[in-house]
Amino acid sequence: MSQAPVVVINAVGMTRRLLDHAPRLRALADAGWARPLEEVQPAVTCTAQASLLTGKLPQEHGIVANGWLFRDTREVRFWQQSSALVQAETIETTLRRIGRGRGRPFKVAKLFWWFNQGADVDLSVTPKPYYGADGNKVFGIAGTPDGLCERLESRLGKFPFHTFWGPNAGLPCTAWIAKAAADVLKDDRPDLTFVYLPHLDYEPQRKGPSGCDMPRLVRELDDAAAPLIDAARAAGARVWVVSEYGHRDVSRPVLLNRVLRDAGLLTVRPGPFGETIDAFNSRALAVCDHQLAHIYIPDAEDVAAVRDLVARQAGVARVLVGEARAEIGLDHERSGEVVALSEPDAWFAYPYWVDDAQAPDFARTIDIHRKPGFDPCEMFFDPALTWPKGRAIRRLIQKKLGFRTLFDVIPLDPTLVRGGHGLPAADPLDRPVLVADGPAPGDASMKTTDFHDLLLNAVAPERS
Repeated sequence: MSQAPVVVINAVGMTRRLLDHAPRLRALADAGWARPLEEVQPAVTCTAQASLLTGKLPQEHGIVANGWLFRDTREVRFWQQSSALVQAETIETTLRRIGRGRGRPFKVAKLFWWFNQGADVDLSVTPKPYYGADGNKVFGIAGTPDGLCERLESRLGKFPFHTFWGPNAGLPCTAWIAKAAADVLKDDRPDLTFVYLPHLDYEPQRKGPSGCDMPRLVRELDDAAAPLIDAARAAGARVWVVSEYGHRDVSRPVLLNRVLRDAGLLTVRPGPFGETIDAFNSRALAVCDHQLAHIYIPDAEDVAAVRDLVARQAGVARVLVGEARAEIGLDHERSGEVVALSEPDAWFAYPYWVDDAQAPDFARTIDIHRKPGFDPCEMFFDPALTWPKGRAIRRLIQKKLGFRTLFDVIPLDPTLVRGGHGLPAADPLDRPVLVADGPAPGDASMKTTDFHDLLLNAVAPERS
């Protein structure tokens, strides 16, 4: 008898506390079990997903944040999609090896999970815009095998990319992804399917959990997941739910790069499009990612001074240097020489300019790859604009007419951001959660890294 397929829904931002507002997901827990997960640090998408897929800490798999400084080129790169960046074996590669040994391959689908490109899977879909030689950008998705993305968009309509990130981020992209996953289950019958549903990652970051109608948002996610859960049942598949982190209220942005600049440690280059960081001549550079920052310091003689400077800043809870980074699983060459953790109500914002008039032009746009840090301000329209959506429409018309233009509608004020994540939650009910079936573990809670072996045993029991 063949093993039942497994569908893993990554419901970002779901916690044990919120699960009670999701009737369908709650029913899965009632029929099986649910456990809070102790977060990896930083508790951010790329790091958490890499730990889920490898069962390793970031100091072993190398994904130390959503982005980091690539030391060879001195470039900060965020949101890279190459699976080759993960330095530990992922579950899909393990299943490939097990399948060869058994003479029966496992078919794996990976839909909108990160590190998707080049992954050892049979079916994949990931957001991937097209970039023209003139700087133009056209939204799109990419995937494997050839024709899969075209098939899904012919049946479901174009992927609503504008709702995946940015000021319009919201429910439509989650609903589309769930329907796409249902289509894949029906037509392609994978043994293991990973599905990323981001709906709960938006409003709680904008307004903070206390500023949102969380029960309504959770119900919306639950409703959007219905076609996927129904398709899984029709395919005889088991459904698991896992999340990466929970959100918390924040009120204090900490601008480490301005601190470093004021101290003469960060160098900027003025230019026609505003100031940019000169990473080659900077003695210290902070790569900020929610509630954790990596500070890169080329000269070892500067480390102690930078550590002390960062530690003195309001909103900074801890600084870790060298081997001490292993205390939070981040003793890796990609990590900064100094790693900073924020206070629970604070977070690290990337801006390095002193005068907003000198801000780089990309700062006022959605540009996740160019910015030297994560920027949740991209989820807001600039409140200083009289009619920001009208400005965006005008820019779109200009673009369609062939004019070069910037969608400069994003604010520069990090105090607008009221929600964050990255640190472990104090209450287990606010930690990420795993909902699964089969034998329930005896422990009241588990580690994020435990997910890997549990899932592997579910998909390939008695593996060799």
